Parts: sequence; structure tokens; C-alpha cells
Amino acid sequence: MALILTEEQQLLQETVRDFVREKAPVKHLRELRDTQDKVGFSRDLWKEMADLGWAGITLPEAYGGSELGYAELGIVLEECGRTLVPEPFLSTVVLGAELVRRGGTDEQQQEILSGVAEGRTILALAHQERGRFAPYEIETRAQAEGDGYTLSGRKTFVLDGHVANPLIVSARTSGANGDRAGITLFLVHPDAPGVSVERTLMVDSRNAANVTLENVHVSASQVLGQVDQAADLLDPVFDRAAIALSAQLLGVLTEAFERTIEYLKTRVQFDVPIGSFQALKHRAAIMFCEVELAQSVVLDALRAIDENRADVAQLACAAKARTSDTSGLVTREAIQMFGGIGMTDEEEIGFFLKRARAAELSFGDASYHRDRFATLNGY
Repeated sequence: MALILTEEQQLLQETVRDFVREKAPVKHLRELRDTQDKVGFSRDLWKEMADLGWAGITLPEAYGGSELGYAELGIVLEECGRTLVPEPFLSTVVLGAELVRRGGTDEQQQEILSGVAEGRTILALAHQERGRFAPYEIETRAQAEGDGYTLSGRKTFVLDGHVANPLIVSARTSGANGDRAGITLFLVHPDAPGVSVERTLMVDSRNAANVTLENVHVSASQVLGQVDQAADLLDPVFDRAAIALSAQLLGVLTEAFERTIEYLKTRVQFDVPIGSFQALKHRAAIMFCEVELAQSVVLDALRAIDENRADVAQLACAAKARTSDTSGLVTREAIQMFGGIGMTDEEEIGFFLKRARAAELSFGDASYHRDRFATLNGY
């Protein structure tokens, strides 16, 4: 299949692009940062996006979703990446909703997924416990007690955790730290006794939180999926998260590249545009090739999900490694080619560098995914 968009997907792309450029330009993120907004995104804007069907784009129609695919979600995420939209797509749509769709009971799905599709429910996965992504290194414990469990532990880098309800918390119900088996997911309300949520401000002005649990009691009905078998849910969802974040990074790096090319055409030195300098032409050509490669691998990975192909995990690794490298290259080159103005907060290009750096470390950096790709292929 050709790695190009269909006519319907092109129409979606145009619709999303026009919407985010009008209602969520980079200035939107700057204003949220400068005013130290407590939410970190616009709830009204998120509701508008939900009304357009984007929050429920991959959800079944039974829950108010559009029942489209990840190829369409990727288009939305790419365009949002172009303007650094801070709204909670990754935390709510890709991580939270996908986990509930895969592991939730009928009652959990009806209550939570319909809320996501309507834009009134924000979800967050409280899973990571270390400074790097390590999906099975879970020390938070869930001790069976009466008709439920008692949770104790600490989570870091919980995307949109400060505004989510419920939180999806991973805890170890058996086994040792690092074991794939023995992890269980729980739906935890942030206002439950023993739960502490502290917002953290990331370098790219996105939203995250640290979550502490001290003897938090949850009932058996708050278990999401099967006890001890959460890895069976988390593994494919983390693959989807890596691919979705790659689509968002594709938007970041593409926009940064296009802004840089435009600057090369308009910035004049020695009475000529600096884009006419041979050294800068060569560097721009290298960036162009890397951007084209990133576009192809991301689109193939998104379609692999929709086609339920056996190589989704490998393509998740390839897409995340490729876009992490390319976004780093393009945004660093952009800062250098913009020169002194690129180092100032007044110029928006610096926002793209910060987003690329933060996203590169999310759900595994390039080194992590190359190592995992090799392991998946028997090396």
C-alpha cells in the first residue's frame, strides 16, 4: 500500500490544521505558561475538539466514538504537534481510553469511555517510577485486604495527572521488581484518602504530576483487567503510545523544518538570502531527507495498528527511534540557523526544541527502542 493519505484523510488533515492554527497556535501554549494556568490546557478547547469527534476518534460508536483508526488519530496528533497543542490526547485518548477499552468491564467502559468521547473525562496512567522508561520496574505494592487492596508507592511523570479522574495506577500484586508478571492496574480516584497529587512543570510547558499513594484502599471493582496480568494490556498500549507520540513528534519536526526553510529564504546577509549559502543548503538537504524518512515510518506504523499486523511492536520502536533522532536534529539545526534570535523566548522556534527534547525521553528514547527492536528480532 502506498504511504500516502486517502482523500478522506487529506480532508481531515485540512480541517484539523485550520482549527489548531486558528484556535490553538503556539501563542496558546505561551499564554498558558506565562499565566501559570492551573489546568495547563483549555477545557473549553478540549470540549470543542471532543465535539468534533477527535477525543473519541478510535472509540466504538456505542460509547459515542467515531470508530476510526490510528491513521486518522495520527493525522490529528501530527497537526497538533505542529502548534504544540497541550490538550490531553496522549494521556486520555491513547493511554487511558485504550487501557479501559481493552481491559475494562462493560460498566467501566460505558462510564469512562463515553465521558472521554464527550470531553468531560480526563484520564492519566500512573505507571512510571524512575527517571527513565522501564515498563516492568514497578515497586508500588497492592496488598490484598478484605474485599479489595491497599496501595502504597510513588509514581512520577504522570501525564495530566493533576487534572485526571480517575487515575489508572499500576501496582505489583506479586513477583519482584522487574518481573513482567505480577502487575495489576487499578482505577483510583485522586480525592481518595491517602492519594497525593503534585503537579510538575516540564521544560516544554506540558502537564505532568507526581502521585503518592499511602495505604490507599480500593475495592475489587476498581481492578482494571486481570490481576497479575497488566503487562498483557500495557505492552500493546505502550506500543500505541510510542507510535502516537511519534506522530506528534512528526508534526513538531515538520513545522520546525518548514519554519527554518522559510527563514533561510528571507534572512539576508551580505545582500543575499542565507539560504543561498552552500553549507546551509547541504544541511537543509540532510534535514529534508530525514523528515521524509520519518514521515514514511510513522505512517506505516499507524497503518500497522489498524491492519492488526504482527510487526506493530517493531514499527513502534522504529518510529519512536527515528522521530526522536530526527526531531533532535531538525530542532537543533533550526536554532543554529535562526542564529541569536533563535535563542530568545520571543522567537517561537525554541518551543519546538523543548518539546522535542521532552518527547524524546517519553516512552523510551532512541537507544531504548533500538535495543528493544534488536531483542524483538532475536538479537
